[in-house]
Amino acid sequence: MSTDHKKRMKIRGYLVSFFFVLIWIVVLVRTFLIQIEGRKNIFIDAGDERIPARIVERQPRAGEILDESMAPLVSSVSYFNIRMDATVVDQEVFDKNVTDLAKGLARLYPKLSAKEYENRIRRARSTGNKYLILVNKVTNEERKRLRKLPIFELGRMKGGIIDNEEIIIRSKPNGDLLSRTLGYYKIDEKSKRVLRVGIEGAYYDYLKGEAGQEIEEKYSNGWKKTGQVLKEAVEGATLVTSINKEIQELAHSELEKQLKEMKADHGCVIVMDVKTGFVKALATLGSNGNGGYIENYNYAFGEAEVPGSTFKLASIMAGLEDGKFTLNTMVNATGKYVFNEKAILKDANKYGYGRITVKEAFEQSSNVISKLLSNAYRNDPELFFKRMDQFGLTQKTGIELVGEREPYIRRPGDSLYSALTIPWMSIGYEMRMTPLQILTFYNAVANNGKMLRPQFVKEIRRNGEVAIAYEPYVLNEQICSPATIKGMKSCLEGVMRNGTGKSLTSTQFEIAGKTGTAKLLNTDKKFGQDELSSNYQASFVGYFPAKEPIYSCIVVISKPKVAYYGARVSGTVFAAIANKVYASQLQYHKAINESSQKIAAVPTVKTGRKSDITTLLKWLGIRFQLNDESNWISSEPAGEKLYLNQRPVGRKMVPSVIGMTAKDAIYILEERGLVVQMKGFGKVTKQSIAVGEKAIAGQLIKIQLEP
Repeated sequence: MSTDHKKRMKIRGYLVSFFFVLIWIVVLVRTFLIQIEGRKNIFIDAGDERIPARIVERQPRAGEILDESMAPLVSSVSYFNIRMDATVVDQEVFDKNVTDLAKGLARLYPKLSAKEYENRIRRARSTGNKYLILVNKVTNEERKRLRKLPIFELGRMKGGIIDNEEIIIRSKPNGDLLSRTLGYYKIDEKSKRVLRVGIEGAYYDYLKGEAGQEIEEKYSNGWKKTGQVLKEAVEGATLVTSINKEIQELAHSELEKQLKEMKADHGCVIVMDVKTGFVKALATLGSNGNGGYIENYNYAFGEAEVPGSTFKLASIMAGLEDGKFTLNTMVNATGKYVFNEKAILKDANKYGYGRITVKEAFEQSSNVISKLLSNAYRNDPELFFKRMDQFGLTQKTGIELVGEREPYIRRPGDSLYSALTIPWMSIGYEMRMTPLQILTFYNAVANNGKMLRPQFVKEIRRNGEVAIAYEPYVLNEQICSPATIKGMKSCLEGVMRNGTGKSLTSTQFEIAGKTGTAKLLNTDKKFGQDELSSNYQASFVGYFPAKEPIYSCIVVISKPKVAYYGARVSGTVFAAIANKVYASQLQYHKAINESSQKIAAVPTVKTGRKSDITTLLKWLGIRFQLNDESNWISSEPAGEKLYLNQRPVGRKMVPSVIGMTAKDAIYILEERGLVVQMKGFGKVTKQSIAVGEKAIAGQLIKIQLEP
């Protein structure tokens, strides 16, 4: 074979290969166009055959928000819109089964009759409607049942069922509970402004997941999903919060009950872990105008108001740190404190408290503290404000959630600052703080001076594994000296033992805290002249147990109508929460089986039926000696062993049932025809008819039982 011939054969081979590669590329391109443009045939130009198509985002499932025990607080719930393309069903299959399909639909969704469903399906088939709407928003379980109906059981290609249009809705299974703090993320349709509220808003970038891609086709009634997925969506991360659902429910119910009883405008409760700063509960409720209360705003950190007497803790701390006085310094609490002819402060007790110590003034919440602080810092006001900075009271806590208000404190140089600012501020006026900021400060005192940032999320999980774990965030390792902390702790305990909180003490453990009552400005920006025309805010903030604190808590109730003092209005809520948390939390209670010491003595055994007693003693492993084969026996302890002796029970006489249980005593007495009347519980200690008397049928016998 010549060289030229070989070259020609080689060229022909290249041409054939190139031709096949070209055909392969055309097939690929045409196939892709089918997916994108909806063409029905690979080798026909689009023309009239093309169905408009587009690639759209496939909505990812947002991650769950859980409480600390992994119970769901916010979940993503899937619903499906069910459509039908009746044109793809074989004619014979359609004619044979369409009536049964309609009956099945009517059974599951009786809003239409079977005849109406059948007429709709037949009409869609005859008109070529490939996207007949049958039912919207069915659950996945309902979707599974629909797939088992006649015709639909053949699937999409042969049965025409279109059930892949998924609608994912965020659901809060606990209703209004914690709803404002859980929050939401949405974009305002008009302004296009992004709204990030609560935990969902703050952590949306973790929760949202990653969008996928799918194809939609345009029909006469709009764009419809084809079910063709180009890229699967990635589910969002799961947030594990620090919320304790049981404490949250308790805080919510106690707050709601008190708001109703006090006919108040709004209020909030926050419970925080002392050692970590993690928030265990946050209830915030406002009036709905109809006598009820809803979570309409987050008053816990979104509203800054005058704190009132709860701020006296910071004032006394500052004076102690600067050596201006001690807790034993004597003051004259006259009940009325004049700064000028228009600036007069009074105590709740108009007669005052006489000569008392600074500690006692704090315990009684006397406004003599305003005079004390005014004199202490008159010549050096900046020193007082430096202490406020040191205590972390002049800046936000820095929580992740959006909407925390900035504290407002008048300082030297401000236009509204005056000689009255420090005395008024020392008792919680001429300033504004949020309840969360006040609690953060008190929590630092409970935590021996270490100030922690409040946090709501403990973990972020992906695919069941911890991706991010949040540790306690320290804002200030030591807000003041240990000596001052120790002194102020004793003051807070004294409030509960000797002062304004003494009516709130628990019989199970000690509480440390401070009451607060603040007068609020009315809508005209003026104070009312008397109680009826005035608005008040009642507060209580503290921690429990006093000696080894586990939780800190603040209760704030605004504009109560029935009463307004902090102890009466808010303190009762605090005490109820503390007592119920104590009763339900295992860390407060020692295990009853902690002692390893063995009890040497045998237990007391009541008189009873032999079979019952011997069976129980054998099961417990207690040694005994049976001295009689009678049906009824009594016991006699002997060291580590029991002697079981005969208990005579005459058939015609009234027997002794002393020491028996109610069950055995009633059995024996009724067996002899007596009518038994029982009082008490435990074992029988008295019987009304003497032992040995003749048993008369129908005669009444009374027995007394005691533990």
